[in-house]
Amino acid sequence: MRENQTWVTEFVLLGFQLGPEVQVLLLGLVSVCYALTLLGNGAIVGLIWLDSRLHTPMYFFLSHLAIVDLSYACNTVPQMLSTRKSLSFISCIMQTFLYIALGHTECLLLVLMSYDRYVAICHPLHYSVMMNWRVCTVLTASSWVFAFLLSLVHMVLLLRLPFCGPHEINQFFCEILAVLKLACADTTLNNIVIVVTCVFILMKPCCLVLVSYTRILTAILGIQSGEGRRKAFSTCSSHLCVVGLFFGSAIVMYMAPKSRHPEEQQQILFLFYSFFNPMLNPLIYSLRNAEVKWALRRVLWKQRHS
Repeated sequence: MRENQTWVTEFVLLGFQLGPEVQVLLLGLVSVCYALTLLGNGAIVGLIWLDSRLHTPMYFFLSHLAIVDLSYACNTVPQMLSTRKSLSFISCIMQTFLYIALGHTECLLLVLMSYDRYVAICHPLHYSVMMNWRVCTVLTASSWVFAFLLSLVHMVLLLRLPFCGPHEINQFFCEILAVLKLACADTTLNNIVIVVTCVFILMKPCCLVLVSYTRILTAILGIQSGEGRRKAFSTCSSHLCVVGLFFGSAIVMYMAPKSRHPEEQQQILFLFYSFFNPMLNPLIYSLRNAEVKWALRRVLWKQRHS
């Protein structure tokens, strides 16, 4: 039966079905936002690397988050800006693999960042022991390795499926749910694994973050000094904004029931999740974080007087 089928060798990304004028406007907006994403996240990584005062566990995790956001944007946006909307089968699978792996990594990094804030505020006297560099390095490396191994499981299950047509993906990049719709076989196992993964990588980490910040809030309210409360809130507010944006959009996309117009709404959600989130993260951290602002000023001052 399969011997007579024509196997798909490339996929065509349909993207947004818009008029020429709107398409040009959208591409212009995407180009500007892509440049801001690269500049913002690159600046975060550079500042943390150059300024020794930012060589702390909190900013160590933040630098890895910025690397994930840079990789996110570089994985999906160039194809969106390209005039060529077709991708080879292998390129599409690799894009899907990286998208899943980076998403899992970001989830785990956000949990580590919330744990870091919990230890810093609730157990300040034990912070240097509980969050020493060996612990931070092991936790971060484990997050990357576990995320990529889990993504590999998705890819093994995906590659066992036959793709014999159609070959048009109604998305602006090779997202796993959109790719699975084109499989010429039962995808029940794949969907079950996706749901189970969402529970353990989205819902469980989200609950851990909420528990951490509940305890952090309790500890902050117990601080007698108004200045101490303000400083504690400022160190956590940026992270809470990022957590809300990331987990909120991800849970809506993968866990919420489908609406009457799922494809159009999903395209907008995926655009926000995989494109605007990486752009907003460095803006949130730089605008709401005094230490990052001072680090930028110190680096610029050194450059001006060198």
